[in-house]
Amino acid sequence: MNEDRAVLSIDPHVHSEGSYDGSEPVELILEHASDIGLDGVVVTDHDEIEESLYAAELAPEYGLVGIPGVEVSTAAGHLLAIGVEERPERGRPFEATVTGIREQGGVAVVPHPFQRSRHGVRRKNVGDCDGIEVYNSMVFTGYRNRRARTFAEEHDYPRFGASDAHSIRNVGRAYTDVALPDVDAGTPPGEIATEDVLSALRAGETDIRGKRTPVHRSTRQYTKGAVRKSAYLLTASLPFVSAWPSSMNNA
Repeated sequence: MNEDRAVLSIDPHVHSEGSYDGSEPVELILEHASDIGLDGVVVTDHDEIEESLYAAELAPEYGLVGIPGVEVSTAAGHLLAIGVEERPERGRPFEATVTGIREQGGVAVVPHPFQRSRHGVRRKNVGDCDGIEVYNSMVFTGYRNRRARTFAEEHDYPRFGASDAHSIRNVGRAYTDVALPDVDAGTPPGEIATEDVLSALRAGETDIRGKRTPVHRSTRQYTKGAVRKSAYLLTASLPFVSAWPSSMNNA
């Protein structure tokens, strides 16, 4: 990467207490992200955006770039909507959801692809989108990430790394370095426009960093997530959930 341009380290897939399977307030997430040297996080709660909008507004106070987002449940599986300010409607077809995200000026990224136990979009259903999460820190082995990376390289998708954290200590375990061609090196992240970051993400100006979350933490997250998902589905109206295998856990 050109040393004369800014490079931001961003974790684009983090869950807060706004997710039914999350627990952390956004202030704590932002403080932690700043403390460990990240330049930004995207709070992507499950089908909820209020906490993410709040986090994006607060981010500059912590020296971070502010980017809102949401992890939306499409009819084909999960999709990260990065940079949107309105929650996409859940349960819609994959292609229609991508179109809606782009109409808002956002970036549509497929998280943990092909992992049906985590609502990953099947290979055959991954169509036109803006990127693939090729390194998710919550996988138990490296096989899933390697498969995602190979797919992204074969189809020339921009590549992303993320923690998929649902607890504070996992934030930043994996992240994406984003090079900004039109922003000078040394520019404080809190002064960088969100659109500059989104443009770089679309262009694939990314490098992957980080490592996998320890297995015992991943196992604990999946177990808690399964229990909370069951409780959530008892009260939520999800007309498309019948298409999901009953064994699925959210991530």
